[in-house]
Amino acid sequence: MAEMSMNKAIHGAFRRDLTRFITALSSVVAGDAERGSRLAIAWSNFDDQLTQHHTGEHEIAWPALVAVGVSPSLLATMDAEHDSMAAAIADVRAAVPALRHTASAEDVSTARAAFERLQAVTVAHLEHEEAEIDPIYLEKKDTPEIKAMGRAFGKASPARGGRFFAWVSDGASPGEMAAITRDVPGPVFAIIGGIFGRDYRKNIAPLWKS
Repeated sequence: MAEMSMNKAIHGAFRRDLTRFITALSSVVAGDAERGSRLAIAWSNFDDQLTQHHTGEHEIAWPALVAVGVSPSLLATMDAEHDSMAAAIADVRAAVPALRHTASAEDVSTARAAFERLQAVTVAHLEHEEAEIDPIYLEKKDTPEIKAMGRAFGKASPARGGRFFAWVSDGASPGEMAAITRDVPGPVFAIIGGIFGRDYRKNIAPLWKS
């Protein structure tokens, strides 16, 4: 099995969720505000995970990559793609509240179209980032700069870390799971994910199985 970066494993979770949202919105019965509310809860988690991912890239990953020789101009291109994603995210944020309240056929259609736009721009960015940057993460994984980057990402609170592990593992492939757990001691993963990931497993994971 080819080695995968943690970054690409996280991207897999974003891809899965976007497909899940679009699939779910294709089958929502008009007026089913209860299901719309559950989708809104799942969106809140997705929005938070994506925001944290991009914030971490700007504040932690980009400086480490520059330190190992990545061109700042390439990272500026990634930032421009993040800006395009932000515009699509704003459209979803505007569309989701109606799912909680009325979930009319028009509301559902508007939300689905917004998610489809977000999926298109996000997948294009993820593919570009994986082609340009993931090989560098793997090639430079043993450098002090990339090791320090990993430690910095690992400083999240147990509550955030547990929710992240529960989310990123939900539906992950064997290769993705290997990347997710590679640098996390098994007991730590089990305890943090088990205790602090309960909210995700109770309130969001079942939605994707229904």
